[in-house]
Amino acid sequence: MLKYLPRCTSMSFVDLVSADVEQVIGRFEGFHLRFASHFATRTRDMSPQAAQYLQGQFTCQGENNLKAFEKWVPETDYQSLHHFISRSPWEDKPVIDDIAQSVKTLIGSVEYGLLHIDESGLPKQGSHSVGVTRQYCGRLGKVDNCQMGVFLGYTNGSSRILVDKRLYLPQSWTKDKARMKQCGVPEEVEFQTKAQLGLEMIREAQKREMPYAFIGMDTHYGQQPWLLAELEADDECYIADVPCDIRVWRNCPKTQIPKRKSNRGRLPTKRKLVEGSPTAIEVREIAAALQPWAWHREYVRDTQRGQLFTRIACLRVFPVRDELPGPATWLIIREDEPDNKLKYQLSNADQQTPFSRLAYMSHSRYWIERAIQDAKGEAGLDQYQVRGWRAWHHHMTMVLLAMLFLLELQHYWESKAPLLTLRDVREILEVTLPKRNYTGGFGMKV
Repeated sequence: MLKYLPRCTSMSFVDLVSADVEQVIGRFEGFHLRFASHFATRTRDMSPQAAQYLQGQFTCQGENNLKAFEKWVPETDYQSLHHFISRSPWEDKPVIDDIAQSVKTLIGSVEYGLLHIDESGLPKQGSHSVGVTRQYCGRLGKVDNCQMGVFLGYTNGSSRILVDKRLYLPQSWTKDKARMKQCGVPEEVEFQTKAQLGLEMIREAQKREMPYAFIGMDTHYGQQPWLLAELEADDECYIADVPCDIRVWRNCPKTQIPKRKSNRGRLPTKRKLVEGSPTAIEVREIAAALQPWAWHREYVRDTQRGQLFTRIACLRVFPVRDELPGPATWLIIREDEPDNKLKYQLSNADQQTPFSRLAYMSHSRYWIERAIQDAKGEAGLDQYQVRGWRAWHHHMTMVLLAMLFLLELQHYWESKAPLLTLRDVREILEVTLPKRNYTGGFGMKV
C-alpha cells in the first residue's frame, strides 16, 4: 500500500507504490554523488553541506533559511552551512555546466526544446544586499526595494526548468567600488543591462550545445533591437513579446544614401528613407484594421479548466530599426480565449512556418514563468538570508540543482504516475527524507 498521498487529488497513483517512494533516499544519495566533486575545494570537502542544503530546500517549506535547515536536517550545523553558502570558494559555473548536460539528456530536443530569458524581482529590506535598489518588482507589482535576477529557462512541452542565472547590478552599484568590494563583487564585473546578461546566458547555452528550436523573451527584451539583431546574425530563431505601440511597415519602404547637395563637405554615408515613403504604423493600428478572415483559431494546450484556444493573426512586416526598415519579420497578434486581450510579438521564424507552429511559439513563455514559480515554491529561490555576491550565486545554483532532482524524479515516476507534479514530488521528499531529532521547549524529544 502507498504510505503517502500528497495533498493534490488530481494526480494518478495507479501504479506508484510504497516501494517506489522508499527508493527516494537512495536516489537522493545517488544524485548528490553525481555533483559532489564540485563542492570539494583544495582545503575542504563541502559536499556533505551541499547534501544538507539540498535536503533543507525540500523539507523546510515556508521557512527556507539556514536556521530552519539546522533545526530539521540531520547532523546540520548552522555555521558550517553558512560557510558553505556564503564563503566557501566552490565554483558555481561547473555545477551549472553539469546541470545543463543532465537537462539535455532528460528533456533535450532539437525540435521542441526552447530557451527563454526572463527576470524576477526578489524583495529585500535595507540597502546592504548585493544589487538591491528601488526598481520595479513584478512580484509586488510596484517599484520597491529588491534584487533582480535574470534567468535562462529550458522547456520541452510542459517539462521546464531554469538552467542559468545572472544577478543584475544597477549602475548605482557598479559605480560604487567600495560598496561592490564590501559585497565581494569581483573587480572585473562591470555594468551590463538585463538584455546583455540574457544574451550572455544564451551564448553559454550554445557552448554547452543545448538543443533548442527557438528563443523566447518578454517585452523588455523584445524592445531591444540590438538583441534581436544579434540573434539574427547568429541565425537564431526567436519570438519576442513587444508593446502595442511598436512601429512597423506592412511593405518595405525604399531607402537610399542621399546625394551630396553641394561640392563641399563629406559624401553622405548614412542610408535614409526615400522622400515620400509611407510612415511606419503602430501594431495596434494594424490589429484594429484586420478583417475577420485574417484570424485563425488554434489549439494551444490543455489546462485545468479545459483546452486553451487562441485567435491568432500572423502577418509579414518590417519593424522600425534606427528609423529604417529591419528584416522581414512575423508580426503575431493573438487573443486567448476567454481573456479577450490582444498581445503582440515579433518572430524571425521562416516565412513558411505554419500558423499552428507560430501559435505554439507564441505561448511558450508561459513555461518559463511556471519554471520561476516552481523554483520559488519548491526550492526557495526567493527565500534566502544572504547578502554577498558569492552567496547569491551559490544559493541560486543550489536552487537549480534542487529543481533538477525534482524533474528527474517526476520523469522517473512518469510511467506509473503520469499526472505527478513537481510539487507532488517535493511533498513526497518532504515526508520521506529523514528529519533531525531535537528537544523541544518542554524537554520532549520530537
